[in-house]
Amino acid sequence: MITAQEIRNKTNKKYISFLQSLVEQRPFEKLVIRGDKSYTKSSLPEFEKEIQQIVSRSKEKKGFGYTLKFQLVKTKFLASQNIPISIYFDTEKDFLKFLDKEKETELFKSDVEKITNLFPKLKEWIIKNPLRVITNQTEWDNVLKVCQYFMETPRPNLYLRQLPIEIHTKFIEENNALIQSLLDFLIPDHVRSTQQKRFAERFFLRYDEPLIRLRFLDENPHPDFKFRDISIPLSDFEALELPAENILIAENKMNFLTLPLLRFTVAIWSGGGFNISYIKNATWLSDKKIWYWGDIDEHGFQILHQLRSYYPHTKSVLMNRETFENFQNYTIKGARNKVQILNLLTKEENDLFQHLKSIDKNRLEQEKITQAYADEYLKNLFEQ
Repeated sequence: MITAQEIRNKTNKKYISFLQSLVEQRPFEKLVIRGDKSYTKSSLPEFEKEIQQIVSRSKEKKGFGYTLKFQLVKTKFLASQNIPISIYFDTEKDFLKFLDKEKETELFKSDVEKITNLFPKLKEWIIKNPLRVITNQTEWDNVLKVCQYFMETPRPNLYLRQLPIEIHTKFIEENNALIQSLLDFLIPDHVRSTQQKRFAERFFLRYDEPLIRLRFLDENPHPDFKFRDISIPLSDFEALELPAENILIAENKMNFLTLPLLRFTVAIWSGGGFNISYIKNATWLSDKKIWYWGDIDEHGFQILHQLRSYYPHTKSVLMNRETFENFQNYTIKGARNKVQILNLLTKEENDLFQHLKSIDKNRLEQEKITQAYADEYLKNLFEQ
């Protein structure tokens, strides 16, 4: 037999579908709560207490709530007893007053009207997310101001603080999950990437971008570039057109800073490690000779593999078996990599990658390679 608490729990679960029916303007239909006609307990006082709890919360006793229909049912231990076989709400008022949701529902109706009057398209969003309308009840006026601005001005290319919306500057940050969900629905063609979680990047706003550092290694640099060493925002980096033949990407910052002068070469440092992903959209790199210098370890080769997924013509520098063996005395035990197959490595690189997986001291850091050795290797490579 169903208990009073189970009736409450099952009724609560009907609330979302009820809200959806309001949005769809469907009339209220008798709402049935399924129960269990059987009773397997052996205590008559306990049975009577459970029945009393159910009846005391019914419409018959309180003037609102659920209606009960009883039937004489033979039980396992207590002979035949009157058990509720039908539990239902006749009216919307009975249902809402039982849940104490009358005021909440009125506010919901008001907000739905407000939202759909301005953006009829959001009716579908509300049907999918009725509880979000309720939990954000106090915010809708300002949320809709933001949505209206982005509908009129997609891709604003401003910082959040600069948006000409009559809201306080923290509002979008504090409500970005809700606003993002709405804008995804309203302006899907103006979402930079559905994988991008940061609001500013997702909706073409300006933000505190990563800086890409460049060193111009040519002894006689191009006259248009008066600086040897500069850092620029990622978006500016992506739009560059550099008169260089070679691009040398160093994973280690100190090695980047101490690279020798090399003809027709620009060096890049994007922050180290897997921050290599920052440069994946710099299409101007596609017709340059790209070289990558990373640690000789399992993760170093994974980063090389990742870089090749953006620029397949990338070649590795000082990441070979000869260099590893020349500096064997400086190898240490490095972190293991669960990745077993890196199909963008050359045969020589993959052989070394697999070798590293089989030995204890599997890591040679770039900075352990002497300056003289690195300089000679690079000069021979780039001066050919």
